[in-house]
Amino acid sequence: MNKIKGDFSMTGKEILAEAKDKMTKTGDALKRTLADIRAGRANASVLNPVSVEYYGAPTPLNQLASITIPEARQLLVTPFDKSTLEDIEHAIYAANLGLTPQNDGTAIRIVIPQLTEERRKELVKDVKAELENAKVAIRNVRREAMDQLKKGNKDGDFAEDEFHDLEKKVQAETDEGINNLETIAAAKEKELLEV
Repeated sequence: MNKIKGDFSMTGKEILAEAKDKMTKTGDALKRTLADIRAGRANASVLNPVSVEYYGAPTPLNQLASITIPEARQLLVTPFDKSTLEDIEHAIYAANLGLTPQNDGTAIRIVIPQLTEERRKELVKDVKAELENAKVAIRNVRREAMDQLKKGNKDGDFAEDEFHDLEKKVQAETDEGINNLETIAAAKEKELLEV
């Protein structure tokens, strides 16, 4: 198998596999980022930023309580240790999520407010901005892979037809990665615009 000369010698297949892996990770990162955008529907991930002071150490909420979704627009936070109930309530207020926790003495209920049309449109713009950032990341991966291939071609490590075949494969992976991103973003936009 032909290898690129230098400290980090890679075959064409390795360059392609690395590019594909990075593009997949970009799609995963976009999914995680978009999950944090609240869509007027209950989603436990909206509480991910909440950190509770527990025995002097900031502790993620999901380590101190179970978070369930009893209704479409409601979260139920049930602490494992009932003595932390008030601390959890204060931490949710302090996280500035725009949510109002309701302490019933054994658990905390959080009703997710319905989004206004204006707010939905703002959130769709945020989704489009995140999509564009992810597309730039994928294009950077493509550029990096193409540069590695060109260096290998210049050094005579690839036959000309092998080089062009690898270029086409990198472009195909790029197109597939961008299509994947657009599918992820379209699903989130649909979720945001549902009333």
